[in-house]
Amino acid sequence: MAFEYQDTPGDTEWFVHDRFGMFIHWGIYAAAGRHEWVKMYEKMTDEEYQKYFDHFDPDLYDPKQWAKLAKEAGMKYFVITSKHHDGCCLWDTQLTDWKVTNTRAGRDLLAPMVEAFRNEGLKVGFYHSILDWHHPDYPIGGTHPRIEDEEFMKANRDRDGSKYVEYLHGCVRELLTNFGKVDIMWFDGGEHSAEVWRSEQLIEMIRSLQPEIIINDRARVPQDITTPEQVQLAEPLRDEDGKLLVWESCQTFSGSWGYYRDQLDWKSPEMIVKMLVDGVSKGGNMLFNVGPTGRGEIEPRAVERLKAVGAWMRLHGRSIYGCGPSEFTPPADGRLTQNAAGDRLYLHIFSWPFKHIYCPGLGDKVAYAQLLNDGSEIAISDAEAMHHRLPEHAKNTLVLEIPVQKPLAAVPVIELFLK
Repeated sequence: MAFEYQDTPGDTEWFVHDRFGMFIHWGIYAAAGRHEWVKMYEKMTDEEYQKYFDHFDPDLYDPKQWAKLAKEAGMKYFVITSKHHDGCCLWDTQLTDWKVTNTRAGRDLLAPMVEAFRNEGLKVGFYHSILDWHHPDYPIGGTHPRIEDEEFMKANRDRDGSKYVEYLHGCVRELLTNFGKVDIMWFDGGEHSAEVWRSEQLIEMIRSLQPEIIINDRARVPQDITTPEQVQLAEPLRDEDGKLLVWESCQTFSGSWGYYRDQLDWKSPEMIVKMLVDGVSKGGNMLFNVGPTGRGEIEPRAVERLKAVGAWMRLHGRSIYGCGPSEFTPPADGRLTQNAAGDRLYLHIFSWPFKHIYCPGLGDKVAYAQLLNDGSEIAISDAEAMHHRLPEHAKNTLVLEIPVQKPLAAVPVIELFLK
């Protein structure tokens, strides 16, 4: 194998192959349409926030359409917010009345989603917030909407945090018992310590229920994957022995994760592709987010972009799936990925140059080159003939002759077959 990962307790073999997943932030905050943190940002009381619970009615919700869009975009797994920080559960839990079955939705929204995505061949993941702004015994931390309300804080100073922890563990047990095989458990919002959450006990319970599951690092206990948020790493993550660490960057279209009607600073398909490529070239995955509307649809501007990404993935997916970082240095404005067998390199060209591309260290290592989008040959210049144009230190450089016209691809890819 061209790249080797550190062993993990869970099954990450499929994860480092599949590389690209869909994140879904959806809950009653979609009815507000202005960020999933609206309750905290606007310092709402439970009574003020209640209107979103009372009026959440996703009558257009069709999880089969969501799943088809994810598959068409080239995504191989999904992670859905089973409960976000507002505490409202998307499934028919037996542990609280603060759940979507008691909204106008009137039904479990998680079960049909799991079924739809699984039927499209995608792996299943649950994002579960450790934070909870609604539960009466949640140990209040710095993100609570009422943290600056002295009267509220005084009235809630005697909360029994252990009752909330029992509730947290109970919810996770339901999720990992009632929905068949779950491939990923993705925690968030752990503003207190692992001791407060009894994280070691929580992890032990999870692995007893789902031995192959992948668990992220946000329950304050390192597990299978590291999950930096809206970050592109500068280089691969490695352990002290030089083995790669499994990591995944979660990204979204704009500054919000939940539906935000009026936010306009959205990423282009080209930028999304470049972020995916950049992550894979450094050994990571990308979990890309959508925030469906209060009526249960993925909005048109998200659909348009994901379909464009999918069109790129259809032609260039083999430079992503099963690929990882390369020991070779990419040329300027490019990224290299390499397949697991080690016999092919994929040069992703972020900025189309004029006439030639120079690849250091590859002068005597490439047997054949082609554009990946159409399989057309890319000529390799005669190294001897080019030597008079190259400085002495660059003599072992591969020189590719490229067409003047950039291919019709957000990011063109040249496939290099190694000798």
